[in-house]
Amino acid sequence: MAAQLSSSSASSDKKASPLIVVISGPSGVGKDTLIERMSELGHDHHFTVTATTRDPRPGEREGVNHHFLAKEDFINMIAADGLLEWAEVYGNYYGVPKQQVRDALARGQHVLIRVDVQGARRLRQLLPEALQIFVLPPSMPVLRKRLKERGVNSAEDMERRLVAAMTEIGESDEFDYCVINEEDHLDEAVRQVSDIFEKESRREPPRVYEI
Repeated sequence: MAAQLSSSSASSDKKASPLIVVISGPSGVGKDTLIERMSELGHDHHFTVTATTRDPRPGEREGVNHHFLAKEDFINMIAADGLLEWAEVYGNYYGVPKQQVRDALARGQHVLIRVDVQGARRLRQLLPEALQIFVLPPSMPVLRKRLKERGVNSAEDMERRLVAAMTEIGESDEFDYCVINEEDHLDEAVRQVSDIFEKESRREPPRVYEI
């Protein structure tokens, strides 16, 4: 069940351990914006670059937003066991390459994995020790507004995503924590996520990952 953040179980004098953090939530909730703001504020983490077979959106760059692959190349990565998890979403494949996760943990960095709710569900099975955070919209009208402002979805696709969001929000209790991304209060959401990292990275016993 998703928890409210408290400081009672954190140990401030324990050395921090690197975490694998799964950040999920409905389409349009602002997952990328949240992670980008964390980087702007100097948070030391490795944001995994997912592989996908979808076409780049305007302004997206190879190796920064995603690794854009042909379907055949993606399937070859699956066969080589090179992906931590993968799924087909809205007709395209998405997956998290394993090696960059291993390398970041070895450097002592937190690893951030941004996935949809389906991907988060798979990761709970594959990596039960991963810390899972669900990003919530303040309301469904605000989520509709954000999807519309993105300008990348048809009206039909936007309605499909809103319907899916209702189901996905219903799964938020399966996550360790929930954070509401309020309108015009992005830095507050970042602060909450940062506090969660601080608490969980110093917990006893530490989270242990087998990749």
